[in-house]
Amino acid sequence: MMDLELPLRGVVVGLIIAAPVGPVNVLCIHRTIERGWKSGVLSGVGAAVADTIYGAIAGFGISLVIQFLIREEFWIRLLGGILLLAIGVVYFFKAPGKFEAKKDESSNSDFVSTFLLTATNPTTVLSFMAVLATLGLGRQRPLWQTSFLVAGIFCGSMAWWILLASGVNLLRKKITDASMRWMNRVAGIAIGAFGLVNIILSWWHKP
Repeated sequence: MMDLELPLRGVVVGLIIAAPVGPVNVLCIHRTIERGWKSGVLSGVGAAVADTIYGAIAGFGISLVIQFLIREEFWIRLLGGILLLAIGVVYFFKAPGKFEAKKDESSNSDFVSTFLLTATNPTTVLSFMAVLATLGLGRQRPLWQTSFLVAGIFCGSMAWWILLASGVNLLRKKITDASMRWMNRVAGIAIGAFGLVNIILSWWHKP
């Protein structure tokens, strides 16, 4: 019975990790409003894949990778913070365009950017380890059981991004160019603030 519960528990873990407000949530909301549901979900896929990788590292107990992430936390956080600051500046000065004009924009950037933003937060793997331990999932288990757990993590993370993009998409038609301009600025400030915090934390934990 416990084996059958593992994917469901993985879903819970994925939701717990993905749901807290962060730069990826801000990007997902903004892109859904600006480009539509597909763009928001693709942004979520990037974050979900990175979450799943970190979840697998924590679930399989890959100590060498965990030690590397902790050892190089300064540079990983610093690069992630600079990337967030750059994205924040771009969004702050971005002019609101017509929604119809956004359809041809590359979807690859939606996936890649959120994947990189999530992957450049090395403490994510520590968060997974803490959540897994809290839910009683931190012990070693056979490969196939841990694989079910990791698959559940991906499903849980994706469930959050689909729900978020779907909810925001319902309000999309009510957004005007004027309100979009202010949303660009708010998103830029929020994302830039997350980047600044990342840079400060990188220096705070510098060895």
